[in-house]
Formats: sequence, C-alpha cells, structure tokens
Amino acid sequence: MGYITHRIVVGELQTNCYLLVDAETKRCLIIDPGGDFQKIKSSIRSRNLTPLFIINTHGHADHIAANSQFGLPVYIHEDDAGFLSDPHKNLSSSPFIVQGRPERLLKDGDIIKADNLNLEVVHTPGHTPGSICLICGGTLFSGDTLFASGVGRTDIPYSSTEKLIHSIKSKLFVLADNIKVYPGHGPPTTIGKEKKENLWV
Repeated sequence: MGYITHRIVVGELQTNCYLLVDAETKRCLIIDPGGDFQKIKSSIRSRNLTPLFIINTHGHADHIAANSQFGLPVYIHEDDAGFLSDPHKNLSSSPFIVQGRPERLLKDGDIIKADNLNLEVVHTPGHTPGSICLICGGTLFSGDTLFASGVGRTDIPYSSTEKLIHSIKSKLFVLADNIKVYPGHGPPTTIGKEKKENLWV
C-alpha cells in the first residue's frame, strides 16, 4: 500500500492538518482541517490531489474549524459528534464554530477504506470522550492524545487524565516501537521514543 503524508500547520494554535494521499490515484483524505482553508486548498491544488472526505481526530475547534468550507463528508467518533455543533464542547469563542452533522460516526476498530488506503480507528478517550487515533501502515495519526514528549490537555471540560493515560498505555504503547507518530501539534515522533522518554505517561 503506497501512501504519502503531507503536513500543513494551520490556525492560531498551530494545529497539524494532514493530507493522506493514495500514491497511485492521487486522491486524499484530510485529517483535522483546523483552520486556514485557503492554505489547505492551495496545498491540495499544487499537488493535483482530489480530496475525498475529512476525518476529525476529535471535536475541538482547532481541529474542525475549516470542515464545512470543503463541502466534503466528515467522519468523527460517535462520542464527539455533538462537539461539531456545540461551541461549549468544541471550545470555540465568537465567532462560534458550528459544523453540523457528520457523515459517518466512527467506533473503535472501524476500518476506513479509500482507494488503496486502509485506516484503523483506535478510540483513545481522555482529551475528549471521542478522541481517536488512526493507524495506516507504519503511521499513527495521534490527534491530541499523544505528542512528542507530551500528551493532550486534560484540564478542560469533558477530559480525563486517568482515561488519557490509560488510552496511551493500553492502545498506543502496545504498538511496534518503529511506528511513526504524527501528532495534532508539534513534530513527529515514534512509539518507541515516547515509551522511553515521555515523562507524562
């Protein structure tokens, strides 16, 4: 399975938006378009890509802000679906972020297929109830669950430190050490590196 990952840093909180591209068909998925619609759109056009749908790793404003501007189906975990239309849950301030209903509600273990791409949904509650990570080959898109030398915030509504740490230890740290991790913010890392060096877990 050949795929290419492009990272685009967007929004005030420097969120990592990813284009996951099928190398053969040049069709792609957009993971967490958290702002800067034109910047993402320009990146897609410059590479002659065709976007198929959007996947949100969770429902916070800095990961969903540009969803509706693409006019594409949106996938999100069922436990975060309400975040799309509730500014209190998605932590947006005026202008409030309201993204409507998702096209597909995801669950743990779901397989998302697009052309030659296959992504496994890993439910990792903690940062939000419906936070997910996505495994594609030797790559993990970790959203705001796991960062390089850090973890997602749990001092915000609907979050839980206990659940976050349990998710990381039971769902992520059981993966192979060489799995490359693309987080929601900051630089990439690996599972092995975080198992050894991440002081938060």
